[in-house]
Amino acid sequence: MQQVNKSILLFKVLFIVCITFSFAQEKELSKADKKFESYAFIDAQKIYLRLAKGGYESAELFQKLGDSYYFNGKYEDSAQWFEKLVEKYPETLTPEYLFRYAQSLKGIKEYEKSDKIMSDFRKLKGGDSRAELFAEEPDYLEEISYSDSEYEVENLRRTNSRLSDFGPMFYKDRIIFSSARDTGTTKKYIHTWNNEPFLDFYQAPIDIETGELGKVEKFGGSINSKYHESSPSFTADGNTMYFTRNNFSQGVKRTDKNGTVRLKIFKSTKKGDSWSTPVELPFNDDDYSVSHPALSVDNKQLYFSSDMPGTTGFSDIWVVDILGDNEYSTPKNLGPIINTEGRENFPYVSKKGNLYFSSDGRPGLGGLDIYVVATKKNGDFAYVINLGEPINSPQDDFAFIVDEYTNTGYFSTNRYFGMGSDDIFRFTRTPKEIPVCESLITGTVRDKETKFPIPTATVSILDLEGNLLQKTEVNEKGEYTLNPICGEEILIRADEPEYYSAEELVTAPADGGPMVVDLYLEPRITRINEGDDLAKLLDLKPIYFDFDRFNIRPDAEEELTKVLAVMESNPTLVVEIRSHTDSRGNDAYNLSLSDKRARSTADWIVSRGIEPTRISGKGFGETELINDCGNGSDCTEEQHQLNRRSEFIVISF
Repeated sequence: MQQVNKSILLFKVLFIVCITFSFAQEKELSKADKKFESYAFIDAQKIYLRLAKGGYESAELFQKLGDSYYFNGKYEDSAQWFEKLVEKYPETLTPEYLFRYAQSLKGIKEYEKSDKIMSDFRKLKGGDSRAELFAEEPDYLEEISYSDSEYEVENLRRTNSRLSDFGPMFYKDRIIFSSARDTGTTKKYIHTWNNEPFLDFYQAPIDIETGELGKVEKFGGSINSKYHESSPSFTADGNTMYFTRNNFSQGVKRTDKNGTVRLKIFKSTKKGDSWSTPVELPFNDDDYSVSHPALSVDNKQLYFSSDMPGTTGFSDIWVVDILGDNEYSTPKNLGPIINTEGRENFPYVSKKGNLYFSSDGRPGLGGLDIYVVATKKNGDFAYVINLGEPINSPQDDFAFIVDEYTNTGYFSTNRYFGMGSDDIFRFTRTPKEIPVCESLITGTVRDKETKFPIPTATVSILDLEGNLLQKTEVNEKGEYTLNPICGEEILIRADEPEYYSAEELVTAPADGGPMVVDLYLEPRITRINEGDDLAKLLDLKPIYFDFDRFNIRPDAEEELTKVLAVMESNPTLVVEIRSHTDSRGNDAYNLSLSDKRARSTADWIVSRGIEPTRISGKGFGETELINDCGNGSDCTEEQHQLNRRSEFIVISF
C-alpha cells in the first residue's frame, strides 16, 4: 500500500535538526511514537529519521524506523534499521523483531542470512507455527522453484498509475480494482500510513483476446467515500457487492480506543444502474479490522481477513455462513493449516472452488507470498502450496484472482521497477518461448526541458516482471547501446539521480535489426525564474504577527527556515519581501506597519547568515489588494485574509 505528488519537487532541501538536550530528543521521539501508534507511518518515519541523522540512537528508535518501512513493504530500508537494532541492542531483541528482520532480508534476496536469523527466531520462540514451518521445510527455495516456468506475468502499465493500484476482481466483462490515482478533484485526502490519497474503486474492460485492460473509469458511484474502499467481491448474478472500507458510515468516522480508524466490510446491492447505500456487516467492530471479503462459488459463505479476538497472529482468514439478508453465522477461524502467527489476508475462491490467499508466515520468497490450498476428497483442507516464481517475488504479492478455465488471471505486487507502490499484474500459464537471437537498440538520453544530452545517465532493459536483464552507462553524448533478445517485449528504462526515470515499452525487432529509442528525463528540481514568489513555490503557511506587532513569532520562524534553506542552497538568489495588509484601519498606519514587518522578516533571514544585499523588505500596506475589499467594502473575514499576505519575490537568480 504509497504517494501524493502535489507538484514536482521544487528543491532538494536538507533540514538538519540539531538536538542538544536529551529531553528534546525524547520529546521528538514521543511525538513520532504517537503518529506511529495511529499508523501514521510516513509522518512518524520523518521524525525518526531526523533524530537518527542528528546522532540519536536507541533500541526503540531502530525498532520504529524498521517497522515504518516494514509495514509499507520497503524491505531494503527495514533491513538496514533492523540490522542496526540486532548489532547495537541485542539484549532488547524480541522474537518478533528477529522474524521481521529475517523477512526483510528475504526482500533483498539475502536468503542464507535470513535463514540464520530464522534459526535464532526458532530458538527463542519454539512452537510458533512460523518457526516450525521453517524447520519442516529447510529446502523451501528448491521446492518453490519447481513451478518457476508455469506462469508468465506482465505489468499492466497502461492500466496502473504512479500510485497504488491493487485488489482486482472479476465483474461481468471487466475488472474492478482500487486505486489511489488522481481523481481530478480539487481536494485530496492523504492517508498517513503511506502518504498517498485514499483509495477509490475503478473499472476497466477486459479484452477477451489479449487479456489487456481498456480505458480506466470510476466505478461504484456513491460507494466511493473520502476514505479507503478496496477488495470488492460480487455475487454470481452481479447484483450484490461486498467490499472493504475504513470505519466510515453515513458521514461519521469511528475509531478504536487508541484513536485508530479500523477496516470494516460493507455490502451494497445494485438498483438499476446504481448501487445502494452501503450497509456494514453485523460482525464488524470498532476495535478490530474486518476486511478482504471473498465469496464461495455458491455464494453461501463469505471468507475474510481479520484480527478479531481468536486470531492466531496479526491477521487470520475467517469464514461465515450467509444465512439471509444481513444475517450471518458466528465467524469461524480457518485454523492452523491456513493461519500462522504472521499475516494471512486477501482470500479468493476460484470458480473451481480453490482457496487462494497471501501470507508472510510461511517459508517463501519474501514479504507476502500467494498460496493455494490443497483439499482432500471430502473438501477438508490438507496443506497449502506456494505458487512460486514469477507469481511470487521477494516483495509483497497478494490479491490473486484466476479464471482456471482459461488459465489467465491477475494479482497485485509492490515488486521493484513497477509503476507505483502497488501494481496490478496479469498472468497466463502458457510457457514462454525463448528467442535465439539478439537485436540492436540504440538511443540518446536527454533533458526533457533543454533537450541537452545527459552524460551521467544509465539505461536498463527490464522484462515485464521488472527483472533486470541488461544495464549500461551512456557515453559523454548521452548515447547508449543494448542487445535484447529478438522479438521480446521489454522496457527500456533511463535513470539519473537528479531526474525522474523514464521508460518505453517496446518489442525488440524479431529479425535482429536495429531500433532507435530516445529517452527524455524530467528534472526533479524545478528551475527558479525571476519574478517567482517563493511563498507559492514552497507552499508556505501565512507569516503571522501578533496584533500591532512586527516581531517574528516561533510559528513564522518555521516557515522562514524554508526560505532560508533555499537561499543557502542557491547563493546567487536575490529576494525582496513584500508585506501586505487588508484595507481595514488607517491607510498610512497600514503602510508603515507592513513596511516594519517586511524589514523585520528580512532582518531575521540576515541574522541567520544571508548577505544583506541578497534580501530586502518593503511594505505595501493596502495598496495592492487582490480583490475588491477596499475601504468601506462589505467583505467577509476570509476575503480580507486573502489580502494579508507576505510575498518573497525573486529579483534575480
